[in-house]
Amino acid sequence: MSRSGDDSWDLASSVGTTATMVAAGRAMASAVPGALIDDPVAAPLVRAVGIDFFTKMIDGELDMSAFGDASPERAEAMINGMALRTKFFDDCALASTAAGARQVVILASGLDARAYRLPWPDGTCVFELDQPEVIAFKTSTLATLGAQPTATHRAIPIELRYDWPAALRDNGFDPEVRTAWLAEGLLIYLPPEAQDQLFDRITALSAPGSTIATEYVPGIVDLDAEKARTASAPLRDHGLDIDMPSLVYTGPRTPVPDYLRDVGWQVTGAPRDELFARYRLPGVERAGDVDPLGEIVYVSAELSTGKSPATAR
Repeated sequence: MSRSGDDSWDLASSVGTTATMVAAGRAMASAVPGALIDDPVAAPLVRAVGIDFFTKMIDGELDMSAFGDASPERAEAMINGMALRTKFFDDCALASTAAGARQVVILASGLDARAYRLPWPDGTCVFELDQPEVIAFKTSTLATLGAQPTATHRAIPIELRYDWPAALRDNGFDPEVRTAWLAEGLLIYLPPEAQDQLFDRITALSAPGSTIATEYVPGIVDLDAEKARTASAPLRDHGLDIDMPSLVYTGPRTPVPDYLRDVGWQVTGAPRDELFARYRLPGVERAGDVDPLGEIVYVSAELSTGKSPATAR
């Protein structure tokens, strides 16, 4: 089923399934020897969602040889890819708070547990926004697990298509305070115009010195839907029905780095291969690469003093 302007989901349906998939990747990346990241609640959260495929995946009960062109090297590269993605956003958030930001906003937070696992400086407040069902599930599950936030934590149950700036303010957010914004794995699930509005709103809510960490996925413009469905066929054969072309928004959109520069941010982009080298991880196999989205560029940006007069609409 294709996306609509008023769709919703939990962590076992639609876009929410991809959040559980990402958490499963973090769980596996945390379990390897010499792990780059440590997310101790990722596996319990995945088990609590209850999608059999992901539970078997984190427990090592899936036969990877059944997945077409899968190989131990490709499987390792996929896990490493999730490790470096997580590490990139961790590092951006912690660097921003080390430089003085005391507000962190995680947009479409899914099963993200940064509010519970990162060593935040004293006085940091972490805001999380997502669908009401997602926020309720994660908050209650983590409480059952006995997990405690490592910062002041405010979980806000609101979808990003609604007036989330007002919801942030109502929960104590101060636009005059430097903020670290995280938009991880989010933009491809937004229509192009909603992506632009998101950055306009972030800019209007940001004090100079605030930061953004996000991704730019050029391949979303001309995603090959048939190639994407073919790549996910082995997953369907094993009981996981994720139809990525129906979950994302394709077609022309403003490149993320260009848009941010135009509204006053100083932008740095790091292609995924560069992060593999930065974190000293084995890279993605290129021979027979079937990733229909192609390359990913990880984007970090800081707001200069002369920001655009964008307004939070």
